[in-house]
Amino acid sequence: MDKEKMLEVKNLKQYFKLDKKNIIKAVDDVSFEIYKGEIFGLVGESGSGKSTTGRSIIKVYEPTDGDIIYKGINISHKKTYKKEKSFINKSMQIIFQDSTSSLNPRMTIGDIIEEPLNIQGLCDNKEEKTKKIYEMLKLVGLDESYINRYPSEFSGGQRQRIGIARALIVDPEFIIADEPIASLDVSIQAQIVNLFKKLKKERKLTCLFIAHDLSMVKHISDRIGVMHSGKIVELATSSELYNNPIHPYTKSLLSAIPTPDPKKSKLKKIIRYSSNMHDYSKDKPEWIEISKGHYVYLSQKELEIYDNKLNIV
Repeated sequence: MDKEKMLEVKNLKQYFKLDKKNIIKAVDDVSFEIYKGEIFGLVGESGSGKSTTGRSIIKVYEPTDGDIIYKGINISHKKTYKKEKSFINKSMQIIFQDSTSSLNPRMTIGDIIEEPLNIQGLCDNKEEKTKKIYEMLKLVGLDESYINRYPSEFSGGQRQRIGIARALIVDPEFIIADEPIASLDVSIQAQIVNLFKKLKKERKLTCLFIAHDLSMVKHISDRIGVMHSGKIVELATSSELYNNPIHPYTKSLLSAIPTPDPKKSKLKKIIRYSSNMHDYSKDKPEWIEISKGHYVYLSQKELEIYDNKLNIV
């Protein structure tokens, strides 16, 4: 039985014009699919285009070109999006990276979490709304007594949980988590990752999880796409990507993951990556399926130098 596609991104482009001559290709011809009940990790270093991809999907940015098909509806078409906007805004939510700036400092936690209910016109009375707020606070591991307190009274990890509660209160089917753990310390990062795993198990949540930390993404994602300079250069299941990385950029990211053992850390070799490693003047790169479900963006000439284990020589 085929998996149900929740989201299809086809040839997405997001260009920003600086002036008459200069254009930044933040997202350049990106395609991928996310299945229902799946956590899809999108990783890459700062400036790779991963956050811009997420914001383009939810229409924070109007895409330059390409198709975004959500639950069979092509929301990249302006007329279609306008017609389906109410459904999309309820069904699809985003959690922003900076929990401090994304929460109104003049609103109480209760008001912040309640706001999406008011915007969407959900819940008939205050009692029902309060009950829903308490439910969300409990779900993300926060005490009910926090309802009348303000964002400044909480830690970064707690504020991120508040942002997650706000996104979940309208019972969305799909969440874009834009680097929700980037500004948190390691112990809090683990708590947020475990929370997402819990939500996936209990609520069958579908999620695009954007991050730059491959070590954390490994524990939460079913599949992972690796972005570099506006393009996805490799896509595979989590275990396949870690056990058999193909693209030299993916290998470079994996080699940079810190090792907790000091002795092993000294012996560890960091793989340096530069786009100058590729000569695409004659042999252009292609999106090639190396094995079932494992795709890589390389030229045919580069593929010819693989050894039997599909590692670049």
